[in-house]
Amino acid sequence: MNYKNLVFLGTSHIAKQSLDEVKNAIETEKPDMVALELDHKRLHALMQKQRRLEIGMIRKVGIKGFIFLLIGAWAEKKLGKLVGVAPGSEMRQALKIARKKDIRVALVDQDIEITLKRLSHELTWKEKWNFVKDVAKAFFSSKKEIDFDLRTVPDKKTIKKLVDKLRERYPNVYKVLIEERNIAIANNLRKIIGHNTDKKILVILGAGHIEDVVKLLEGKEIHITYSFSAIQNQ
Repeated sequence: MNYKNLVFLGTSHIAKQSLDEVKNAIETEKPDMVALELDHKRLHALMQKQRRLEIGMIRKVGIKGFIFLLIGAWAEKKLGKLVGVAPGSEMRQALKIARKKDIRVALVDQDIEITLKRLSHELTWKEKWNFVKDVAKAFFSSKKEIDFDLRTVPDKKTIKKLVDKLRERYPNVYKVLIEERNIAIANNLRKIIGHNTDKKILVILGAGHIEDVVKLLEGKEIHITYSFSAIQNQ
């Protein structure tokens, strides 16, 4: 997918296929810049060999946000063992190749602390109960509602099913993790385009973000103001 001087590559953060596609895209497109679905804090965490979550993070992202981090870290270990690829490896691969080829790198995602604060603030009791039920169902039921190979990037139809399911079961999680981040990513890309009109930019995002990010780029810029009053008590 292309927009102006942007070339988009959709990835799955746990798919070996994405590692190969990142390498091929950089070799084929020969971009002047690579834009990654990362912020500075996530980049730092991604490049560490051993990542530790400190209890002091609760003050920064709220209790719910911290619990989400713990669950995410647990899921990363499980999925990494299952598919043989650590989550985020395609971003690490892109960064490594870009540095080797002396290609500029831009980080276009929203600050992870803002995202987790928003999640801690917006997550409802209904969504937490849905999460408990869904985890129980995953453990005790062999039936899969959406079946696809974790080692490959899902097709558009599967992505739509996954996103629609998330929106239905967890509307506030969808708003914070997908909608708001898409707006932040689009705004950051708009700024990059403005300062690099003559440069080819390869944008590497999770496949589920690309279509909506392009639609946002084609429309008017959207600004969001967040309020985090008493966030550590959430």
